[in-house]
Amino acid sequence: MSNGEGRTYAAAGVHLDAAEETVERLKPHVARTARRGVLEGIGGFGGLFEMPTKGFKHPVLVSATDGVGTKLEIARQLNRHDTVGVDLVAMVVDDIVVSGAEPLFFLDYVAVGRLDPAHVEQVVAGIAAGCEEAGCALIGGETAEHPGVMPADQYDLVGFGVGVVDRGRMLGAHRVELGDDVVAMASTGLHSNGYSLARSIVADLDLDADHGLKVQTLGDALLRPTRIYTRPCLYLASRRAVHALCHVTGGGIEGNLGRVLPEGVGAVIDISTFTPPDVFGVLQREGRVADAEMWRTFNMGAGMLGIVPDGQEAVRLLGASGVDAWVCGAVDDSGGVRLLGLD
Repeated sequence: MSNGEGRTYAAAGVHLDAAEETVERLKPHVARTARRGVLEGIGGFGGLFEMPTKGFKHPVLVSATDGVGTKLEIARQLNRHDTVGVDLVAMVVDDIVVSGAEPLFFLDYVAVGRLDPAHVEQVVAGIAAGCEEAGCALIGGETAEHPGVMPADQYDLVGFGVGVVDRGRMLGAHRVELGDDVVAMASTGLHSNGYSLARSIVADLDLDADHGLKVQTLGDALLRPTRIYTRPCLYLASRRAVHALCHVTGGGIEGNLGRVLPEGVGAVIDISTFTPPDVFGVLQREGRVADAEMWRTFNMGAGMLGIVPDGQEAVRLLGASGVDAWVCGAVDDSGGVRLLGLD
């Protein structure tokens, strides 16, 4: 084996010293998310979490994985990376809670063109903040440097989560009854869906201008993190006040609500009850987007729907949990999801 100078990993674009620095920067953020069940901090080959059994007759694990999508391009353009980690957690735990499950732990995968420890720390600080809000532990992850595959300033995120629910208390289509109310829970904006359309609209707009938004810039509005509904939804479930939940993601209400309705059962949603955040108005005006396309693509102001036996009671409980909510529709025997007021 030659002892002379030759090619190195660093020269090929992978920086091990930066990787070690990144791990050290991330440790305090990960430590903030610790909860009962965590057996080890980061640094091992696998995250360890003790399976909870107390209080469960038949514990069922619920898993989900997701990303942030092209919203990351807005973050890159504005060089603001402290909120997309919250988005990553939200997209996963909001799927997990739909089953009535409490999120237990979370793992992340961060792929970068060139490893900048300060940049990755911003992202993971947001992931830790999201985990704290959701009540789950960040127990591991991976940061991968991909020189020659991704541009130096490009990055992508993937998140993985696991939750637990007692089988007898699982939410879903099997609990839905004719005559149930549908309750909408307010979103913070686009959340993490529809950004390919949104980016095509704002491509030539100044993201640092307000465009009529009054209290924030367009960039601020587009980077508002996805709302984490975990605790309010678990509170509803603990009060036996919800039959099913629907995370409104790509495809809007019409494309998602049917996933938690029994066969042959439908729902009618009155869109006149919605007051979409102003950013949707900017996108529709600047992009000349038809109403039907807006409702098909975006959440239009409601990031989570609850199918509940008593809409007013659910609205009251959600309000006490800090989430604006309103009765927006009802379950019927139509066999489909209809949006009233959409021509």
